Amino acid sequence: MLEFAVTSLRRPRDLGFALTLALAPALGACGDAGDGGQTSQASAGTDSSSATSSDSTGAASTSAAADSDSTTSTTSTTSTTSATSTGAAATTSGETETTTTSETSAGTTGAPLEPCNGHVVLCDRPFDQVVLPSTHNSNSALSEGYSQIVANHTQGIGEQLEHGIRGMLIDVHEYQGETHMCHGTCALGSQPHVEGLEIIRDFLEQHPREVLAIIYQDEVGVDAIVADYEETGLIDQVYAHPSETPWPTLGELIEADTRLIVTAEAGGPPPAWYHHVWDVAWDTPYSYMDPSEFSCELNRGSQDNDLFLMNHWVNNIIDLPSEDNAAEVNQFELLHARALECAESAGRLPNFIAVDFFLQGDVVGVADALNLDGA
Repeated sequence: MLEFAVTSLRRPRDLGFALTLALAPALGACGDAGDGGQTSQASAGTDSSSATSSDSTGAASTSAAADSDSTTSTTSTTSTTSATSTGAAATTSGETETTTTSETSAGTTGAPLEPCNGHVVLCDRPFDQVVLPSTHNSNSALSEGYSQIVANHTQGIGEQLEHGIRGMLIDVHEYQGETHMCHGTCALGSQPHVEGLEIIRDFLEQHPREVLAIIYQDEVGVDAIVADYEETGLIDQVYAHPSETPWPTLGELIEADTRLIVTAEAGGPPPAWYHHVWDVAWDTPYSYMDPSEFSCELNRGSQDNDLFLMNHWVNNIIDLPSEDNAAEVNQFELLHARALECAESAGRLPNFIAVDFFLQGDVVGVADALNLDGA
């Protein structure tokens, strides 16, 4: 079992919460009463790596060292690029950005090994032992027309995926006779659910070595969501997990091209791929107002479930999303320390680390560090 060196958290309570002045009486409906979603112990084996954190501009994040499965020479190729085809976040250095695009196992002919979610070492890792950097209310973004009152991000799902986000918490409601992604009330911002699925479908097509997960706050029936998957063709890439069986590795999910794990807070199977999230996962509390309130206690689900969602965001003084608070709590040191604290408490790493305003801090870097070092 991994031994986690957990740093005690002592953060100042002076967060500078900004009052939102443009409140309407209806905003009580904008809270996250249904938001949320385990950790698996991710062993780094003999592979070694390093992850670097992003600067305060929030522009992402990590550069993983080449993984190797033997004791002889290892080679890796790097390329200078502005974005990575594997989805791993780029590390800025001067005028260039360098990312590891292939890794070679020593003792072979030198042919590069293809990564899974950015790293070769993750290809043999079961899904329930992988950490996915995730976003809370992923759809609720200023770039998609959501009001600043309820927006949890500045950029939408497409930018999140390109940045390295691999887990998404999405709210779906019925609005104007269709399924829409909203936050609380669709009057303050919405986007057709089909449009969100098309973005995810296109990303998977363009990045065939990536595995994603969705946790729905589903305010519509299962049939309506299934119809959207059928319309977009994304239904061909969903994974159905048989109960009481081990989770497949990322490599196996990629080989089968079932690279999207779908869960929902209210609904559940059938169909078999529409998992009831609290049958397979558990989460921590949420709606924190101060970092001192962070807890690793059980909120929903059972700690016997395979997957673990760590909710990590701090709302402002009137319980609405705060980018200023995200700029503090998403920083590598604090986020990494809390993930280790929860891992020690639960005996396994969180599978989903969900944040607001993902461009603030370094959630992708933290996930890489946990995936590659186990700490």
